[in-house]
Amino acid sequence: MSTPLTLYRPGLAAGRDAQALHRGATPEFSGWLEHTRPAGGCARPIRLTGTIVAVDAGTGRITSRLHTDELPDQALYKACGNRRESQCPDCAWVYQGDAYQVVRCGLTGGKGVPPSVGRHPIVFATFTAPSFGAVHHRRVPRHTCAARQRCDCRPAPCRARSSAGTCPHGQPAACFARHDADDPRLGQPLCLDCYDHGHQVVWNYFSGELWRRTKQAIDRHLAALCRRRDIPFVRVVTASGKVRWVPPVRVSHGKVAEMQRRAAVHFHVLLRLDGVDPDDPDALVPPPTGITADDLEEAVHAAASQITVTTPPHLDQPHGWLIAWGEQVDVRHINSASGELTDAKVAAYLAKYATKATEATGHQSTRLTPATIDDYADPEGDHTARLIDACWHLGRPIHTNATGGAGTAGDRQDSLDSKPNVYGGLRRWAHMLGFGGHFLTKARRYSVTFGLLRDTRATYRRTEDDEPAGTISVGTLTYIGSGWLTEGDALLANTAARQRRESRRIGREELAHEAWLGVAA
Repeated sequence: MSTPLTLYRPGLAAGRDAQALHRGATPEFSGWLEHTRPAGGCARPIRLTGTIVAVDAGTGRITSRLHTDELPDQALYKACGNRRESQCPDCAWVYQGDAYQVVRCGLTGGKGVPPSVGRHPIVFATFTAPSFGAVHHRRVPRHTCAARQRCDCRPAPCRARSSAGTCPHGQPAACFARHDADDPRLGQPLCLDCYDHGHQVVWNYFSGELWRRTKQAIDRHLAALCRRRDIPFVRVVTASGKVRWVPPVRVSHGKVAEMQRRAAVHFHVLLRLDGVDPDDPDALVPPPTGITADDLEEAVHAAASQITVTTPPHLDQPHGWLIAWGEQVDVRHINSASGELTDAKVAAYLAKYATKATEATGHQSTRLTPATIDDYADPEGDHTARLIDACWHLGRPIHTNATGGAGTAGDRQDSLDSKPNVYGGLRRWAHMLGFGGHFLTKARRYSVTFGLLRDTRATYRRTEDDEPAGTISVGTLTYIGSGWLTEGDALLANTAARQRRESRRIGREELAHEAWLGVAA
């Protein structure tokens, strides 16, 4: 096989070169490359050991048995499946493809979702966090660029103030710089001491509850609108035989969280109007003609301006924190006459952000512990260090009595038994700057699931590998480690994976070109 020869080039580390050449020179190299194919491209594959048996699905009889000691490297390789592009680009590429299908099927149908959903009213809303203090930002008053991703338009001054002096801590309250898109000052507070880091991490922590209540308010607004317009409610019989009268419209959503440079999350949400079928409540049917996308947009703005959450009392904030949306709530229509937002663009946009987390803030770490927290948290440090310190400080164990005092030992035990610290999760999610939700979520009826896509891919692989029909593989496996055994192995497996991916891409392009030629003819 010629793969090792194509890999060798000047500039590679000598040790890695030697490892790759040594592996490629062995007679078992082709078998090893095929064995590692399921994990090829993964940055840190999982290595498993144990027994794999093939069972006849009809009789339950074991037809074959294989121990991993008989396999190359005496282990089974499995891709890590990490969705974060900064951690594993290859697994994130697979996740991004699945995320694209999940979002796109909810817009156009397919994979079990009826294509009629493409005619349902749908809007794309962006919910942002409020201000917790002045930060450096880049604002372009008028775009003249062809693509916002490569915007080179002249920005306005950051925070031009003719009468601004200094803040109470002596820092300038104005900034006249015209920041470039890659300026490291973007998202950084003008004054770190004026910025409310504690409120921001609490906002990140409770943003999921704020969204849940906002979604409920949107549904209620549309239900009230149906009553005012005399659109009849739908009679539905539940599985238990009870009769319910439900609103004739419901909203299905797909949501992606994005971390801003200031380390506050905001949500990009697709909201689709569906109707209700009295004979099959789970069916996806169009909404009644009396409700339009404009009504959905009005419901979004009304809910975003009215819904707030007051968090439970905290020793540092006895009355809790107010959690509300920022003033900038942007709502746009999908597939409108302007053509600015199409289903393909929105699906690709959301799928891209589904593979990111805190990278925009410059912070990347695994879950923090008492042994590692001092490496990242600092109450006198930079913006990110203060946010992590706020998470750790506010999430500390707090034992209070009913009056808010320190309490006796018995009071503290009663508090532990009946009222757990709702802020304790801030320590668990300190590495995520307080946000503990999933970065891609959806309503049950919106689209297909990730599980269905993975099962379809696994079925295809079994068919591709000529696995006998009616045979089930059962593994009794144990984790033995992560990562490739050598850097040379990683180079060989990842390069082979890239070559396979490139050949598939070229094949898809060739098939698309042939189909276009057939239509043109």
